[in-house]
Amino acid sequence: MIPRYTRASMAKIWEPESKFQIWFEIEAHACDAMAELGIIPKQAAKAVRERGGFDVARIDEIEREVKHDVIAFLTSLAEHVGDEARFVHQGLTSSDVLDTCFNVQLVRASDILLEDMDGLLAALKKRAAEHKETVCIGRSHGIHAEPTTFGLKMAQAYAEFSRCKARLKAARAEIATCAISGAVGTFATVDPRVEAHVAKALGLEVEPISTQIIPRDRHAMYFATLGVIASSIERLATEIRHLQRTEVLEVEEYFSPLQKGSSAMPHKRNPVLSENLTGLARLIRSAVMPALENVALWHERDISHSSVERGIAPDATVHLDFALARLTGVIDKLIVYPERMRQNLDRLGGLVHSQRVLLALTQAGVAREDAYALVQRNAMKVWDQSADFLGELLGDKDVRAALSEDEIRELFDLGYHTRNVDVIFKRVFG
Repeated sequence: MIPRYTRASMAKIWEPESKFQIWFEIEAHACDAMAELGIIPKQAAKAVRERGGFDVARIDEIEREVKHDVIAFLTSLAEHVGDEARFVHQGLTSSDVLDTCFNVQLVRASDILLEDMDGLLAALKKRAAEHKETVCIGRSHGIHAEPTTFGLKMAQAYAEFSRCKARLKAARAEIATCAISGAVGTFATVDPRVEAHVAKALGLEVEPISTQIIPRDRHAMYFATLGVIASSIERLATEIRHLQRTEVLEVEEYFSPLQKGSSAMPHKRNPVLSENLTGLARLIRSAVMPALENVALWHERDISHSSVERGIAPDATVHLDFALARLTGVIDKLIVYPERMRQNLDRLGGLVHSQRVLLALTQAGVAREDAYALVQRNAMKVWDQSADFLGELLGDKDVRAALSEDEIRELFDLGYHTRNVDVIFKRVFG
């Protein structure tokens, strides 16, 4: 994590103070459950609650000596609690604390990301409604295809991010489990009711079967979901970058009054935010493969996954939080140029209506292969000679043999291409 791409609320989840506070809550909840079950004195659980505390610097100092983070934490905790600290961590293993804490952090990160997605969806819905009837050219292979509307582009993004939100909610549920099952996960030294108590207190579900660690297929699914969201961000960012190119210039990122685009060229207004989003998407996706590789651990546990997760979890969630917020701002302030969209739509002299002409010829009784040849030979004149497609068709005796002038002119009505926009919007927005 670097400050440039970090927002405070997400960063706080991964700060040592927050992590150790969750560790304390896990241990305290476990003590409460054990006290209720008569495993430890109730006074001990009360002492942990009342006097429990820790010091991050002291934990670091102890860890440098003992080379074990959980033991260092427990030692610091004992210095605050006193004699009753001997009842803390009864029957637990380090992974019970580490894995349960990690899942709490991922759940809290998910809640922030879901809020971010709500903001993005609201911005997309607003712009979709605003430009529902703003006609522009649709492109395939980067080449003019047929007319669409800019509102449909925004609606497509809305639908995609709605799916992303649903996936993230599923990933949150997948990761929201707790394991307090002791060494190798058999509950030999800790009552399963302790796990159930801790899980409920932390808003988690019990892990059905843990092998001292929570199975990492859950985490693989979680980070894969973040990767998919990142790819959807990149898709929309790439669309904006293409539409802002000088030769296209149908939309443009907001450029503030004092903003500078280039140290060398004062005229520059570059799509830097969308480019930044493309790069952040790469960083977020870089967490996916290591998370998948973390699934295969040795026997009941090893710690090869630990160093990976210490890096990818803060980085991926912090970067995605920042990226979603940035994309929301881009969409909200995006400058749209309907006049330029119409100019670009007309650049190919009416060729965007070629399919309508083809279909009309087949409806008039011309064989499809012959109709295609008729339309294409006139279309190629427009490509090669900058001719007018409508004029070429009206002057083609073979075309006129099948279609009247009025029938041909009617095929160039843009309204034909937008007649089902309401149907699509109802599907997307309800």
